[in-house]
Amino acid sequence: MGARRRARECALQMLFSYDVTRPTVEELVEAFWGELAEASEEVRGFANELAVGTITNLNEIDERIRLRTEHWRIPRMAVVDRNLLRMAVFEFLYQPNTPRTVAINEALEIARRFSTSESTQFINGILDAIKRDLDTHPAQELAAIGMAQHIH
Repeated sequence: MGARRRARECALQMLFSYDVTRPTVEELVEAFWGELAEASEEVRGFANELAVGTITNLNEIDERIRLRTEHWRIPRMAVVDRNLLRMAVFEFLYQPNTPRTVAINEALEIARRFSTSESTQFINGILDAIKRDLDTHPAQELAAIGMAQHIH
């Protein structure tokens, strides 16, 4: 398994934990890596970037997901599924060096490992719709990147 896939899986686990227990970001990162010492610095760095970035921008990310999920409230989604969606949308908006297709494919591969077969179709449909939105309205993406720069 590559370092970036491993980092995404670690980030998903951190997001899952955050979603369930709501610790501070510092507590979350410290507790997660305290239990998983064998990860490389590359894995830790990218995982932290994904998890902390997703948490920091959670309201905007959830709003984008909400706009593309008919008849599904985010709190009612499976915890793994909603956090995979969140992480991929974070990559769409704030990781311009990651092609959106790669973010979708990574989310689907991780869903196959940690969720159900139905989840992959659900996740793919939502992410594809959000990707189309961003591809047809790039100004929204630039606004999101600008907001992120003010946060950091």
